[in-house]
Amino acid sequence: MKPAENGAAVLIAAASARALAAAARLAGYRPLAADFFGDTDTRELCARSFHIEKGLESGFTAETLIPALEALCCGEAPCGLVYGAGFEDRPGLLAALARRWPVFGNAAQTVQRVKDPLQLLSLCAKLEIPHPEISLKRPRDCEGWLAKAAGGSGGTHVLPAASEHEAGENIYYQRMAKGVPASILFLADGQSAQTVGFSRQWAAPAPGEPFRFGGSLRPAELSAQTEEALRQAAEAVAAACGLRGLNSIDFLVDGKDWTLIEINPRPGATLDIFHDPSGSLFHAHLEACRGRLPRQPFQFPGAAAAAIVFARQDISSMPGMAWPAWAADRQKPQSRLRPHDPLCTVKAWATEPRRARALAEARVKAILGKLDRIQ
Repeated sequence: MKPAENGAAVLIAAASARALAAAARLAGYRPLAADFFGDTDTRELCARSFHIEKGLESGFTAETLIPALEALCCGEAPCGLVYGAGFEDRPGLLAALARRWPVFGNAAQTVQRVKDPLQLLSLCAKLEIPHPEISLKRPRDCEGWLAKAAGGSGGTHVLPAASEHEAGENIYYQRMAKGVPASILFLADGQSAQTVGFSRQWAAPAPGEPFRFGGSLRPAELSAQTEEALRQAAEAVAAACGLRGLNSIDFLVDGKDWTLIEINPRPGATLDIFHDPSGSLFHAHLEACRGRLPRQPFQFPGAAAAAIVFARQDISSMPGMAWPAWAADRQKPQSRLRPHDPLCTVKAWATEPRRARALAEARVKAILGKLDRIQ
């Protein structure tokens, strides 16, 4: 690996690459990023960036992504490729990328294993980890069941089982479990795991998307007993699956009880609330993928929250805005937006979790109010 202090280039591919690009830049790398949004700040953070048109509709494909990455590499010698969300349901593409560049992340077969609902169910049973009942067939009585797309992310793929949805081989059904969402972010070296932190998430429902991801908050304010249980579950999963780099696991926590819902085998949206000004977390991801965990665990003082701001109405041409420093994923001017499309992400820091979330929610309203005034 080229040393970061020399400004080594690194490829980044994710549905939204901004958080990874920002983390890479803090660590001293020169990001070369491809994603589906091409947001203003993503382009500013990157040495080069590529906006994959219609990526939100088709997802990543070899036909669009590989030429984009090759164009980003022109005249460059990147140390490797870091991927984020967008590959959970396409391990074949990950394998193709690994044949061209060193990939910092989980191998294709690992991603396939942890995102396959039946394999995950079997893994949890073997490790004695609570996990909801799974069915590949639609239950006769849909009450209390969800329909999910294998490899989906962001909550937009989750619907009540009784809802109308497209049938397909990637659709499966999961019995609903009690509790509030909580997640553990951790580093893994292929054998062991080191906890980075715990967070809570909340939904921002939209028509046809009742479980759409809305934001996250740390710390999760879980009991010490629950944190230890979730930590042990993550360590067991990491060892059994040979996970590498930054990963997260989503749970539902109901008092002293908890249930594992999903494994996310890549860095995700909580990078914003586990903000590391030194860039050490991004570097730790690369090092963990090479089999080395940090000597000391990360510590994040205070509280942090991040929330997605969604458009309330149709915007035929996104106006230019003077964005505040706490706004990220900034929509570029003249973009066409439909109701419920993302406008940006707002971030907030405070001494206590409730204050951080309240500040984030106030900033959501501030952005929407500002947009209303200048339209």
